[in-house]
Amino acid sequence: MAATYEHVASITGTGSTGTIEFTSIPSTYTDLVLVSNCYSTDPYHGALVSFIQVGNGSVDTGSNYSNTFLTGNGSSASSSRYSSDTRLIGMYASTAQSGNAGRSSCIMNFMNYSNTTTYKTVLWRENINGDGAGVYAQVGLWRSTSAINRIKIVLNIGESFDSSTVFSIYGIKAA
Repeated sequence: MAATYEHVASITGTGSTGTIEFTSIPSTYTDLVLVSNCYSTDPYHGALVSFIQVGNGSVDTGSNYSNTFLTGNGSSASSSRYSSDTRLIGMYASTAQSGNAGRSSCIMNFMNYSNTTTYKTVLWRENINGDGAGVYAQVGLWRSTSAINRIKIVLNIGESFDSSTVFSIYGIKAA
């Protein structure tokens, strides 16, 4: 069975907020794909981590998330796991203003996001150039059987997404 990608929504950073939120995501698809290219306005940090929270009606801020990730930069590798967390560890946002920063490109797959009988798995891969350069592969779990109709992305230290940042959501519909 072939799948079809359909554009659902895009949000561009404004340079004045570190929060991006998709609301009213339709439940007409089997999976969601979130594609991002991130820059931060912070001139002092090389790469900032963002965090993801999802929910149905409102975002879940409880300890219902787990994260497992692998990282590598060509000369070393590491892994880590967090359980009973209040958010998913999201993509990096590189600093646009620093001379050695690069763009973070991330693809997140929200599996069975509209299903109401299973917990939600999120798989993603990210490539980072410049500060924090490397490849990141992660799996996250939202321990809820509610359908996802909201995705919130927040930078970790109160900085803003640069105006060149774009987040796009695509729905995968079974053909």
